[in-house]
Amino acid sequence: MCRLDTHRWLPAFAVFAALTSASFAQTPGSVPAQDSRDPGPPAAATAQTPGPRPATGSHPQQTVVVQTDQPTPEDVGDSLMGHQRYQAAIEAYKKAPPDSYVVWNKMGIAYQMMLNMQDAMRCYQKSLKFNPRNSNVLNNLGTVYDSLKQYGMAERMYRKALKVDPRSAVIFKNLGTAQMARHKYDKGWESYQAALAIDPHIFDKDNHLRVENPASVQDRGAMNYYMAKGCVRAGRIDQAIEYLRMALNEGFTSPKKIQADSEFASLRGVPAFDELIAEQKNP
Repeated sequence: MCRLDTHRWLPAFAVFAALTSASFAQTPGSVPAQDSRDPGPPAAATAQTPGPRPATGSHPQQTVVVQTDQPTPEDVGDSLMGHQRYQAAIEAYKKAPPDSYVVWNKMGIAYQMMLNMQDAMRCYQKSLKFNPRNSNVLNNLGTVYDSLKQYGMAERMYRKALKVDPRSAVIFKNLGTAQMARHKYDKGWESYQAALAIDPHIFDKDNHLRVENPASVQDRGAMNYYMAKGCVRAGRIDQAIEYLRMALNEGFTSPKKIQADSEFASLRGVPAFDELIAEQKNP
């Protein structure tokens, strides 16, 4: 598993699944994601200043706002997650109400970021008991199966998530990655295309926690090849060339195949692309 460097577009391995609905405090070093179901900040209590009721025609009575609420265990956990203190965050979440599917999801993410897939799965499944049709949790459970190389189960979770949220580019992208890991390259590319249709820049998003997909070198080559296609469609020429370089290095494709693929016709004449092809033909 790896956390992507948010200051660079390409990770060390350009094959990942994205976790969703973390909704952690946005502190330096954190990678927040959105969860519209999370409650907003606590309301402030309003107290009146002491004193007699003002006479008619006098100035209105003044009020002061007194903040009386203390941070909840969930608030504390979110702050710790923002600082990547995952074990401490888990301990804070354990003090939250035990029937919150949001907290169980966040606890699962914390375990997953520590590579504890067994407890991550347990927390996601617990979350689904309280809210069985939550697309974010279904997606996150899919990423656990991805990490365990159980790609069939991962694909099943992503499809269930898409039934709830059919407009999620993240889930379509994760589905495509799982399909390619099963050598279903055409289906995977269809899923990538669906993700791109919803969000043309889905492959360069940095607002989600990411976990590495432990596919074989050959599978990573396939994924990088098709991600290069996605980048070309999104107009990300430099990134497309870098993905092609990785696909070539991983042995999935060849200069001849790339040049014959009409998806990459727009790259012809681009100096970096021409140099890449020339390097591979004349190592």
